[in-house]
Amino acid sequence: MTAPGTFAWPPVPISTDRLVLRESEARDRAGFVELFSSPEVGAYVGGARPRDDVERAMPEVPGRRPGCFVVERDGTMIGMITLDPRDAERRGHVRPEAGEAELGYLFLPEAWGHGYAFEACAAVLDWFTGARPGEPVVLTTQSANDRAMRLAAKLGFTEVERFEEYGAEQWFGVRPSTTPAA
Repeated sequence: MTAPGTFAWPPVPISTDRLVLRESEARDRAGFVELFSSPEVGAYVGGARPRDDVERAMPEVPGRRPGCFVVERDGTMIGMITLDPRDAERRGHVRPEAGEAELGYLFLPEAWGHGYAFEACAAVLDWFTGARPGEPVVLTTQSANDRAMRLAAKLGFTEVERFEEYGAEQWFGVRPSTTPAA
C-alpha cells in the first residue's frame, strides 16, 4: 500500500448526517488529552496514561499528520480515526509485502453507544476506497473487546487470524478491497 501520506492531504472535510471528519486543529488538544488519559478509552489499548504526562507530551496541534481524522459533532471533538500503514514487523498481514492500511479509532466515553464510531469509520472507509481503489484495509482489536468486535463485523471486516500481542488475544481482520460505487 502507498502510505496515507502520499494522498492529497488533508482531504476536504468529510461530512455525514451527524459528524464532520477533518484534520486536527489546535482547539482539539483538550480532546486528545482526554482520549489518551481516559481509563475507559485505554481499557483495550494498553491503559490510560497519566494526565500530567499526556499534557506535557501533547503538541499544540495533536494528530496533525496524514491519515489522522478528528471526529467532530456539533463543533466539538468526540474522537479520532486513523488509517496508517501496518508495521511489517507486527503479526497480521494479508499481503506478503505488508504495509496494509490499518483502521484505528478512539472515541470519548460520552460518545459511545450512539453509532458515531460506525458512522465515522464507514465514512473514512468510503473515502479510502475512493482514494485507493482496490486496496484492502485491516483492523486489529483485542478479542475481549465486544464493542470493537461488533463494529468490525458491521463494517464488513472478516477474521483472518487471532494471535497473542501486548499480553492479550488479538483479533485480526480484513475488509476486502473494493472499488468506489459509480
